[in-house]
Amino acid sequence: MRRFLSDPSQAHYRRAWLLLLLFAIVLLGLGIGLRDPWPADEPRFALNALEMLRTGQFWFPHRGGELYPDKPPLFMWASALSIWLTGSVRWGFLIPTTLASIGTLLLTVDLCRRLYGRRIALMSGLALVSAVQFVLQAKTAQIDMMLTFCTTLATYGLLRHALLGPARRWWLVGWVAMGLGIITKGVGILPLTLLPAWLWMTCSGHSRPRVTPITLKDAVRGIAAMVLCIAAWAVPMIVMSTWGDDPSLAAYRDNILFKQTGQRYADSWAHLEPWYYYLVSVLPWAWMPLILAFPWALPAWWRRLRRSDPRILLPLSSVVLIVTFFSLSPGKRGVYMLPTLPLLVLALAPLLPGLVTRKRLHWLGFGLLALLGGMLLAAGVLGAAGLPALAKVAERHAVSPWSWWIVIGAIAAGLLVALRPRRGLWALALWLVVFWVSWSTWGYALQDHARSPRDMMARVEAITGTDAWLAMPDFDEEFLLQSRQPSVQFGDKTPTRQQFVRAFAWLQQDDDRWMLAMRRQAEDYACIDRARIHDMGIQNGDDWWLVPAAAVGRCQGDADAAPLFVAPTTLPDDTGSTPRV
Repeated sequence: MRRFLSDPSQAHYRRAWLLLLLFAIVLLGLGIGLRDPWPADEPRFALNALEMLRTGQFWFPHRGGELYPDKPPLFMWASALSIWLTGSVRWGFLIPTTLASIGTLLLTVDLCRRLYGRRIALMSGLALVSAVQFVLQAKTAQIDMMLTFCTTLATYGLLRHALLGPARRWWLVGWVAMGLGIITKGVGILPLTLLPAWLWMTCSGHSRPRVTPITLKDAVRGIAAMVLCIAAWAVPMIVMSTWGDDPSLAAYRDNILFKQTGQRYADSWAHLEPWYYYLVSVLPWAWMPLILAFPWALPAWWRRLRRSDPRILLPLSSVVLIVTFFSLSPGKRGVYMLPTLPLLVLALAPLLPGLVTRKRLHWLGFGLLALLGGMLLAAGVLGAAGLPALAKVAERHAVSPWSWWIVIGAIAAGLLVALRPRRGLWALALWLVVFWVSWSTWGYALQDHARSPRDMMARVEAITGTDAWLAMPDFDEEFLLQSRQPSVQFGDKTPTRQQFVRAFAWLQQDDDRWMLAMRRQAEDYACIDRARIHDMGIQNGDDWWLVPAAAVGRCQGDADAAPLFVAPTTLPDDTGSTPRV
């Protein structure tokens, strides 16, 4: 690869590009089929997709038989398609994010090739797949990687028009991609952060090279293309919810159009963090190892910005505006920064050939690897030796990763000795490859039994019987997803106490019914007969009780305390069985 990077000939470029693409496919796709969906978000979207397939209701996503209005359906449609094609949740749920990450890589490399040439294009691809958050989210079935693909496609289209145009077809593609991003997640308009710097450059005439001006006609056409794309989903949804006979659909419409967009941004009710959260707690690791180059990149950017280079100013200004945009909202999650990574690589791309020759940058990579490897090696040795604090954490989460940590810590030490500080960046890059390969294999095997309740739900079925009905008050999606029997829940937004009161009433209607509940919640009800409880042990960080109907005979139930939703559950997806509700 090093030889190919130094030789920009067409033949060498093609071979190097094929090697990079193959490497990315293996790295990003490794682990598919080796684990179940894990909390926090993966089981929810897998459950949405599975219920679409079971019920045939694709326009209004459901979770446990209840409408799910938090996100538009595009990612759930993609998940449902991949699960249907593979015939398995376990094999299908990660495919959309893997494909989206590969698509994002392709777009970034191709745009860099057109702007800077083949050598820098290959280096930009390596830079993107080195970014910690990019690889992590490629291996996580959350909605944000598909959003990032949409925003990157939009950025690609807009910059093809701005920097390599006029290219009005790509301009329209960019707006369509923003529309797809909006029906993936409401913030699909993030590429509009390119426009302030773009408009300033066209008005001032200072940019070198010059950018294609935005005409009123182009703007109208672009907005129309985006609106039409959104309308393809929104208009049928609004019509069905407004003129249908189900009032819950109207509530879904209002929630998805208003509460989950403007209100969630301006007056968020979850994940509340201070304004500096991203700068202090997210970007230092999410942009790693690219952020190590900032001491040299910042002055280089400043020099290029003084020359009004739009190839730097447009993506860099977009990164700054996106970070500012999300920092102004009280609700923050680290994953919101993922769309900045392709833009950051675009801004870093022309600097990469010079950066990789910096001795001090290699020393920084060496130091970071020494820190990470040392921490993992020390924690692994202390955990294996039975340090009480680590042993308590391992017992609580049912994971003992000490051997894994010792091995990858020892590999870090070996790379440091072999490559030494003058090749610190290469040592860090090789170790990251080792880490992600081990994470996707050994790490999955260690964590899956603790983060997926598949085995516990099989034990529940063995105790209750296949046809026994199961109630899940204050349910977590991973338990409902892995349920092997008919299951009910009492509303995601219903207060926990009301859910238990409703569950008691439901259990008392039939002696062959059961309830699966967190011990810390069920212990609040002294009326539950402790002698009849089955202690299911620890799963996903909580103790669980399996409670038969006979154990709640003395509890005061209320059938009107909460709604009841029947989940279209089934046997494990790889058995090919039909749903039973």
